[in-house]
Amino acid sequence: MTGRVTTFRVLGPIGADAAGEPVALGGARQRAVLARLLVARGRVVPVDRLVGDLWETPPDGAVAAIRTFVADLRRVLEPDRAPRRPADILVTAPPGYAVHAAPDAVDAWRFEAAVARTGDPAREALARLDEALALWRGPAYAEYDAEPWARAEIDRLNELRLLAVERRAEALIELGRAAEAVSDLQAHTAQAPLREDAWHLLATALYRSGRQGEALAALRRARDVLVGELGVDPGPRLRRLESDILAQAPHLESPASVPPPAAGRVFVGRQDELALLEAAAGRAAGGDEPVVALISGEPGAGKSALAETLAGRLAGQGWVVLWGRGPEDDGVPVAWPWTPDTAPGPGEDPAAVRFRRRREAVARIAAAAGRSPVLLVADDLHRADADSLDLLTGLVAGPGRAMLLGTYRATEIGPALTAALARLARTEPVRVYLGGLGELEVAELVAGVLGRPAGAGVARTVHRRSGGNPFFSRELARLHADGAALDDIPAGVRDVIRHRLARLPERTRDVLRQASVLGRDVDPEVLGVLAGDVVDALDDALAAGFLTEDGPRLRFAHILVRDTVYGDLSAVRRAHWHAAAGAAIERLAPGDAAVLAHHFGLAGSRAALPKAARYARTAAEEAERRSNPHEAARLWRQALRAAAGDLPARLIALAGLGRNLAVTGHLAETRALRAEAIAAVTASGDPGLTASVLTGFDVPAIWPRNDDQELAGRVVGAAERLLPGSPPALRSRLLSTLALELRGDTGDRGRRAAAEAEEIARGLDDPGLLALALNARFMHAFARTGTAGERDRIGAEIVELAAKHDLVTVEVLGRLIRLQAACARGEFDAADGHAAAADRLAGRYELPVVGVFTELYAALRLAVAGRPAEEAYRTACARLAGSGMPGMSDGLLGLALLSIGRDGGDVGPYEPWVRPGRLLAAGRRDEAAQAVRALPASPHDLLREARLCLAARAVAELGDREAAERLYGELLPAAGELAGAGSGVVSFGTVREHLAALRKLL
Repeated sequence: MTGRVTTFRVLGPIGADAAGEPVALGGARQRAVLARLLVARGRVVPVDRLVGDLWETPPDGAVAAIRTFVADLRRVLEPDRAPRRPADILVTAPPGYAVHAAPDAVDAWRFEAAVARTGDPAREALARLDEALALWRGPAYAEYDAEPWARAEIDRLNELRLLAVERRAEALIELGRAAEAVSDLQAHTAQAPLREDAWHLLATALYRSGRQGEALAALRRARDVLVGELGVDPGPRLRRLESDILAQAPHLESPASVPPPAAGRVFVGRQDELALLEAAAGRAAGGDEPVVALISGEPGAGKSALAETLAGRLAGQGWVVLWGRGPEDDGVPVAWPWTPDTAPGPGEDPAAVRFRRRREAVARIAAAAGRSPVLLVADDLHRADADSLDLLTGLVAGPGRAMLLGTYRATEIGPALTAALARLARTEPVRVYLGGLGELEVAELVAGVLGRPAGAGVARTVHRRSGGNPFFSRELARLHADGAALDDIPAGVRDVIRHRLARLPERTRDVLRQASVLGRDVDPEVLGVLAGDVVDALDDALAAGFLTEDGPRLRFAHILVRDTVYGDLSAVRRAHWHAAAGAAIERLAPGDAAVLAHHFGLAGSRAALPKAARYARTAAEEAERRSNPHEAARLWRQALRAAAGDLPARLIALAGLGRNLAVTGHLAETRALRAEAIAAVTASGDPGLTASVLTGFDVPAIWPRNDDQELAGRVVGAAERLLPGSPPALRSRLLSTLALELRGDTGDRGRRAAAEAEEIARGLDDPGLLALALNARFMHAFARTGTAGERDRIGAEIVELAAKHDLVTVEVLGRLIRLQAACARGEFDAADGHAAAADRLAGRYELPVVGVFTELYAALRLAVAGRPAEEAYRTACARLAGSGMPGMSDGLLGLALLSIGRDGGDVGPYEPWVRPGRLLAAGRRDEAAQAVRALPASPHDLLREARLCLAARAVAELGDREAAERLYGELLPAAGELAGAGSGVVSFGTVREHLAALRKLL
């Protein structure tokens, strides 16, 4: 090994650190290679798969390019590796490559391990989860959320993050800090409104905070969301909580404790059921007549395993255990172990034989019970023949000190078993129904299969896909152990499901196949349009356990059942049925745009694609109104795919996708989409379409320097051509667009455009237009120095406007503007509040770009407090470098380090203002004086005062009176501010100090 400790960051933009220093990972595809290998979690990724993942159409020489990328990555990850020495981190392992990293070398792996750990005291759990959640700097694998190879891992980590938030809240509640948990849980339920556990925690935290009314209101909101979104009522746990709150149940006053699993436990879960059966056995051991217990559940639920566990425990206590199991073949009699197989004699009445068998069985049980209690297990009763069931029910009249335990599939109750259960009902049997295991129990089961603890993300995915069914869970765990994706269907599960399907009537199978096209949730009305009269078939499917009733809708009992049925359809049939489903839903529920887009998109026909594009656009716009940019981006991509041959629809989708990618941190892709759209619309020559494209990328902007000046120039030119004759609303939007692209310009074109845009927007009383115009006005609030007060007023109005009209990204913009203004005036308590508010919104709505600004602000806070800030600046700027904002990132690290007394090297566009000081430090006064005289006018932006103060330092040392007079006049309006701190990034001391130095020369 080289001795350098290399760690990787994937919870946000991809990054790496070696020996505590950020590593420059190279270009986009080179970084993608590393990300793809990290997604594989140490497994080998073949070269041909890497090629297929990196290029939609691989170019000639793609394999050679992969080798080059790997070689370049090795150089930066292990720079001290000796020539020809094998790599330790990015290793060659035929037929491809793998990343070998320690379990704590990747932030996502550390996060997963921290969340998977259970059993700690609440205080330790809270500290551990706080540390784990702090690892997130944005969405996981942020640059690659659109890549199929990353999607499953991203979803897994996102699910794990939601679980971590809930477990953190549980720890707070257990520590008696319920009030602290409330705000996070409110944000959490807004982000994930369908998670019933989250609502349960929120209502519990509110109740324990003395807010009983709000707790009940939260449960009502949960009900409204579940009914409105899914058409289902809350589950029994939420309903019980509501009843307990209304009754002010005493147990709500103290947190419930869940004991850790017992050491050496051989049976996963079912502890309540096992305790119920053991209590029944206790009564049987001292009773005068047998106790009957019945275990039912779906196939694979663990009925036999529960019976075996009970039998093992009772055998250990001296019980006699007799076991009979129904055969696999229907109609074969069960040879019960407590009676001989007595065949009828010649001419003997079968009824007499049955009576004799029953009498002999009772006698044998009585003899055994005289010595020890007896457990009679009748497993798989759904397979038993009528004679065997008759014998079984006759045993309830036998002696005491016996327990009769029967298991059967609740989905396969035939007439004979129905009659037997009716006869057993008079004994008031103990009944146990086995549903799905909980997530923690599934995690324990998966760990047993893997031979090691399962990551929380793996356990959660297995639980979600299996529904907690133990058999399905084990099969999925084996699939995972073999390196396959968890969204595959295990062969064993598929075979079992197909076998069960084959036992259904043909009509029921056909209806289930059509139902699978609708998804896991099935609307019977829509299905009826597709398949005709489906009532009988649905009854059969419900009785067989393929479907469950979920309020007014039906649901596949397991997603694996649905996926198996759907996967067995031909592509042609799928497309045909998706088209039919879309047409049916269009008539019955025309407002369900996302579902309609899904079905028409998968129909794939020329007739369906325009509808898919239209509905995807509608759904995407709805997602934007709900401030859900990630969902909106997914839907805009769907619209873009469907609109391939329709230029206007394609351009609208490009703009929509670009808007939402920008706020989710994909700024480079946004610029590429915008350039593509502008090139296409320019070629079309359509003024209306051009206006739509130009104004469709209206994303809040905070940094007054363009990332792509050439593209900005094209936008400005196109906007100016469209302005004459434009109606007021469009004119305002075009003017705002124009002003935003002219950011940093030293002329007044942008300022005048922003002012007119604002005036029009106020006259139209349009909050969206006004927010855009205020953003444009902010970009031109730098015509002179010392404008922190004006910028703060703009930010305050933006925040107020956003709060009134629920404009999330606009509120973030206003908070960051106010943060910058507060920094300029040295009001850091206020700046802290704005930073915290921005971070809360960013966390709730997954807006990773916000963290770029708040991390830089955190570094500034260290610097102005006189604390070491270099590491914080380097970390923040490394993140900035991957954010796709070259207009901000170029040279910023060098400037930041200069502000804390370090020469950070490359200062990019700030070099003309840094050069005089560097020349003076080198003793080259004449060259420094010449550099001062050659200084250009500073761009009108957030760092104007910083540039001028850098020049002022050199001028004061040179004694240049003429330059001092000019700089003094420019800086005087900012006398009460910190130099450069209005950026929220750097500070070069107070402007007053620099003015005093200049005043000595005047």
